[in-house]
Amino acid sequence: MAAVSFATQILPLFTAGDIACMTPHGVTLNSYAYMSDATDGHANAQAVYDALTGTTKPRMPLHGPYWPQTQLDLFAKWMSDGCQP
Repeated sequence: MAAVSFATQILPLFTAGDIACMTPHGVTLNSYAYMSDATDGHANAQAVYDALTGTTKPRMPLHGPYWPQTQLDLFAKWMSDGCQP
């Protein structure tokens, strides 16, 4: 099975509203460079994933609707595949 791609499979999961909401907080969901930053083991991607799953609060996206498990699993696979472009 091919590696999960940020551009074609992960980025489309974020709505324009998600991106607009998080950008002022320094979280650039639409930036591969930000999301795939290998510093500290892809900490940015992990932080976003933790917010999406509710591991950290507030859960993202604020007030829902929350991602279904299939999308969370795809994001997790993207990370385990090494955060491919």
